[in-house]
Amino acid sequence: MAAIVTGLIPILRTAVDATTTYKCRSLWFGFLCIRVVILFLAELPFTKLDADFTCNGTRDSICSKLCFNEHFNKPMMVAWNFIFVLVVLSVLIMELFTSHLQSLAQKRNSQMRSDVNLETGGTEEAQVVSTDTRGKAFLDLHRDRGTVSVYLLSIALRVLAEAWFVYVLLFWNLPALNNNPYKCPTHICREFHVCVVRAAPEKRMSIYALASISGMIIVCSLLFWIYSIAHYLCNFH
Repeated sequence: MAAIVTGLIPILRTAVDATTTYKCRSLWFGFLCIRVVILFLAELPFTKLDADFTCNGTRDSICSKLCFNEHFNKPMMVAWNFIFVLVVLSVLIMELFTSHLQSLAQKRNSQMRSDVNLETGGTEEAQVVSTDTRGKAFLDLHRDRGTVSVYLLSIALRVLAEAWFVYVLLFWNLPALNNNPYKCPTHICREFHVCVVRAAPEKRMSIYALASISGMIIVCSLLFWIYSIAHYLCNFH
């Protein structure tokens, strides 16, 4: 997790120093910051999950290890980190597309300064990048349907990743903590093992916190997705 936090710092620095922006760009990077902080805090109670899993026998016995593998048979922290990477990729899709449009606009301006005549049909994509009063470039989503489609695609991918994350939390991870204590029948051991997960309420609270943040991101993303369709496509000009 520390590696993910360290790797996210250059991305956030790029977001601050970028010369081209678009609608609600700071909001999406703000969600990434909140997401990575909550993810880091939520993983702390699970760092020693195997040590917190205790059965009525020797902790290091093969029966206890079999019970642990049967009880936590769904991925947890690896799945959380992988889905977070997918969320980051959904944001980077728009960043790469913005960088591509900015590069086209710079080439067009360079050709115009060299007194090169451009055809009217070849300038539409470059005109998507405009400049505000402060001289900073921004994407004008009113000018091109293709740009709006990429923008909507990045939001849709973000919603899908967050919805998958909520499903993993509530239907994979949470039932393993609710079933406490847990009677574990093993094929090798002759008797039932009764196993307990220590600090289960704290671990459940971490899952609820992650699900709440993801739910908030899903709601905000869906609302803005609907707003973008109504504002940029239905009233397209």
